[in-house]
Amino acid sequence: MAVPKRRTTSSRRDMRRAQHDRITAPNLIPCPNCSAPAMPHRVCTECGHYKGRAILKPQAAEES
Repeated sequence: MAVPKRRTTSSRRDMRRAQHDRITAPNLIPCPNCSAPAMPHRVCTECGHYKGRAILKPQAAEES
């Protein structure tokens, strides 16, 4: 049975494990309706439109 010749250092071990928990920035596209940054395939949080249709009321309209 194979046995490691040298102990893996904690630094090397932690660098290897760190790749799984890396955080990536969200992919943002401009909203076709209001040009605000929005996530693809989701309702725009600024104007409430998705695929050219009004799905939600904008937050500013609800408060006033």
